[in-house]
Amino acid sequence: MESRTVNPSRGLRGEIVIPGDKSISHRSIMIGSLAEGTTVVHGFLHGEDNHATLNAFRCMGVPIEEEAGGVLRIEGKGLRGLREPGDVIDCGNSGTTIRLMTGLLAGQSFFSVLTGDQYLRRRPMKRVVAPLATMGARIWGRGGGDLAPLAIQGGELKPIAYDSPIASAQVKSAVLLAGLGAEGETTVREPHLSRDHSERMLSYFGADVRPFEGGVSILGGPRLQGREVHVPGDISSAAFFLVAALIVPGSELLVRNVGVNPTRSGIIDILQEMGGSIELLDQREAAGEPVADILVKSSALRGIEIGGAVVPRAIDEFPVVAVAAAFAEGTTVIRDARELRVKETDRIAAITAELTGLGAKVEALEDGMIVSGTGRLAGGRASSHGDHRIAMSAAIAALAADAPVIIADTGCTATSFPSFWSLLESAGGR
Repeated sequence: MESRTVNPSRGLRGEIVIPGDKSISHRSIMIGSLAEGTTVVHGFLHGEDNHATLNAFRCMGVPIEEEAGGVLRIEGKGLRGLREPGDVIDCGNSGTTIRLMTGLLAGQSFFSVLTGDQYLRRRPMKRVVAPLATMGARIWGRGGGDLAPLAIQGGELKPIAYDSPIASAQVKSAVLLAGLGAEGETTVREPHLSRDHSERMLSYFGADVRPFEGGVSILGGPRLQGREVHVPGDISSAAFFLVAALIVPGSELLVRNVGVNPTRSGIIDILQEMGGSIELLDQREAAGEPVADILVKSSALRGIEIGGAVVPRAIDEFPVVAVAAAFAEGTTVIRDARELRVKETDRIAAITAELTGLGAKVEALEDGMIVSGTGRLAGGRASSHGDHRIAMSAAIAALAADAPVIIADTGCTATSFPSFWSLLESAGGR
């Protein structure tokens, strides 16, 4: 089991470029494979999660070539051109892969089985299986269809209007991808707007996507056309460096080419409300996605209350938000984030345990946590719990701690951010 020692930093300075957005990289493979003609993807994130998606579509007969500079060339097969896989599809640790593909495969005319690692096989799947069943999908799984492996007998689907009880881009995307194969209009409504990468990319490839306040609709049967996709840097990965530069004195860091999609940029709003010096520079658009360079400087943070509509816009970033809160003055209260309980691990329990072990004052709530900022953390030991975002959050906490922190089981960072450790060192982390 790999472990790393992270030392306190004297300051993060200079410029860095974050690897490509994980969510957009997944969707570039999926939608490019369903399109007709060639899709060329620049900036694809070569992490384990995205490779699970890439390998899945290769198993279904889609030629995907890796060219110089990390460029991917996908020869799309069209909406009905995928072939039945000859084996079980292994989704690894990727919830995005298994949930979105469940929707996509429900409308194909063949049988398939999706599974994953020990962590993925514990994550809830009924949240996508239930709405797909109302479309006519035939899906079986452990626990009455709530746990992988999932067996899917694809076939003809009917459109639905679905009121999702949770704001989840994975649920929404699974239903929309299934809706591609249904005759008519499929609609998903949410209590709060979740990330909209699927809608943006489907529209970019030629689908008839109709957003409205509170939801989105899609018309079935489009002829998607291959496109050129430029994947921006992942704001969920950038978040670790934003927090690091805020809490380590003497830091000034420019993070270039980051996706700042408003359904994902809740982390920026939260950190700015806490008093963080964060400025968006050279705002622009690439392949339907807003992009900017982000300048961040060390700042005196203050505790705030976080809940409501901002939560789904920052759901993956809450472990490192908790780190920022530990160094803030006053109390930070996080609510409405129960979704953290069913991520790669129970992230509320995991980050509470690790920050408490380093000397922070953290109280776990059923749907969040209360962090009483102390302005300092001790060194010591931490564990990733097998979760990439917990591992990286512990590393950021270590940069501003009083002494080194030894973090156990850090190999999991390869699922979303393989270059994290080298990039951290280049910016001034030790």
